[in-house]
Amino acid sequence: MSSSAPASPTHAPTSSVAAFDARYHERFARSQWWRDARFGMFIHWGAYAVPARGEWVRSIERISKEDYEASIDAFTPDGVDFGAWADLAKAAGMHYAVMTAKHHDGYALFDSAVSDYTTAKRGPRRDFVREYLDAFRSRGLKVGLYFSVIDWYRSDFPHFGDRQHPERDNEDFRDHQPDLESYRQFMHAQIRELCANYGRLDVMWFDFSYPGMTGEQWGAEELVAMVRELQPDIILDNRLEVSGEGKGTIVTDHPSSYAGDFVSPEQIVPPTGMTCDDGTLVPWESCLTLNNNWGFHADDHDWKSSTTVVRQLVECVAKNGNLLLNVGPDAEGTIPAESQRILREVGEWMDVNAESVRGCGSADLPKPDWGWYTRNHADGRVFAHVLEQPIGPVALTGIAPAAVAGVRVPATGEERGLSKSWTTSNYPDVSFVSLRDPEEHTFPLPDPKDTVLEVRLKD
Repeated sequence: MSSSAPASPTHAPTSSVAAFDARYHERFARSQWWRDARFGMFIHWGAYAVPARGEWVRSIERISKEDYEASIDAFTPDGVDFGAWADLAKAAGMHYAVMTAKHHDGYALFDSAVSDYTTAKRGPRRDFVREYLDAFRSRGLKVGLYFSVIDWYRSDFPHFGDRQHPERDNEDFRDHQPDLESYRQFMHAQIRELCANYGRLDVMWFDFSYPGMTGEQWGAEELVAMVRELQPDIILDNRLEVSGEGKGTIVTDHPSSYAGDFVSPEQIVPPTGMTCDDGTLVPWESCLTLNNNWGFHADDHDWKSSTTVVRQLVECVAKNGNLLLNVGPDAEGTIPAESQRILREVGEWMDVNAESVRGCGSADLPKPDWGWYTRNHADGRVFAHVLEQPIGPVALTGIAPAAVAGVRVPATGEERGLSKSWTTSNYPDVSFVSLRDPEEHTFPLPDPKDTVLEVRLKD
C-alpha cells in the first residue's frame, strides 16, 4: 500500500504495516538485505562509450556490426579505477551496485569460454567484471551484474523485423533466419560462467523482454533453475517476463518460476508502491539516470540536481521501494565530474540522514503536504522528510500528540519538543514541531534538500 493511503491520526499499526507479515517475508526473504539497503549504483559501461552517444547508439543509428568494430577496437581503458567507483558509491551512501557484464551490443566485459567477443580476448585483454567485483566487495558493498538477454552481435539472434535490432529494417537481412535454440544455449552458457566463476553474486539484473521475445524464448524456466542452483541467495529482477513498463506475474498470487524478486520500473518513480492481488507488498526498484542516458553521452548535460536525487530516493522509500541510480563512465573509465559532484552531495545528506532511509519503508500515515514520511519497521521510528517550507511549526499530520515520545533532528542530534505556540492551539489533535526558536520563526528550512525529523512513538 502506498504511503498516501488514509490512516487514523494515531501511531497504531494498520493493514499496510501489517503487510510486512510472515507471508511477505517468506515469499521475498532473500531480498531482505536489499530492501534494507534501499540505495544502489547502476553502472552502464562498455564499448558504446567510445562513440559517446549513449548505450543504444548501434540501434538508434543503425550501425552495422562491421562499422561498430571501430568502437570495439578503441575501447582500451588502461587507467580505469574500479576502486574509485566503489569509493564514490560508498561516499554517496549506497550499499550495493550493479554493473553491465554484457549490454545489447553483445560485447562482454568478462572472460568467456564460449565467445571471443569479450574484453578479455579483444583490445584491453582484461576481465573487467572480475576487477569490478573485487573492488566493490573489498569496500563491503553488495555486488550485482546486469546481463542483456538481447544480443545484436550474434548471427543466430533475430535481425530483420525485430523491434530494436540495428538491422531490423535492412532489406539485406530480410531472409535472415534466426536460430533461437542455438542462441539460448550460448546465452545460458555465458550466464552459467558468471554464476559459477565469480564467487557470490547478490543481484542478477536481466534485461529485457518484449512482444514475441519473452520467457519461453529465453528458456527462462531452465535458466532461473540453473542460476538458483549456482547462486541460491541471488535476487533477480522481473525482466525475463517484461521490460521496464511491465510488472509480470510477480504481482499475482501465482508467480512464474522466473517472475523474479522485484519489479523494475524505469525512468519513473511509480505513483504508488507495488502490491500483489491480495494486497501483499511486492519489492520494487526504480532505475533512474542522472542525465538522460544510461551509457556515456558527451553532449548530454541535463543533470539532475542532488536535491532532486535525494527527494526521489525518499519518495521511493516512502512507497516501499529502492532507488538504483545510474552512472555512465566514459571510454577511459572515468565517471563524469558532474555525476561525481552530485553523488558526493547526496552522500553529504546521507551521512547525517541515512537512518531515515536504510531499513525504512512506508509509514502508513497520510502523505503530508510538506513532503513524505518513512518508518523504520524494526523499531517503529517515523521520519518526517520536510521538503516544503512550512508556515509556522511543522504539522505532523496523522500523529496525535499523545502518541509522541520524542522528536529529534538527526542532522544535529538536537531534541525538539512538541510546539506550544499560540498559533497551533486550535489544533489539539495534531502534533506540531518547531524547527527553531522562537517557534513562529521557521524560515529558511535548515536543509533545503530535505530537513528530517525523527519521531519516536510510545509503545
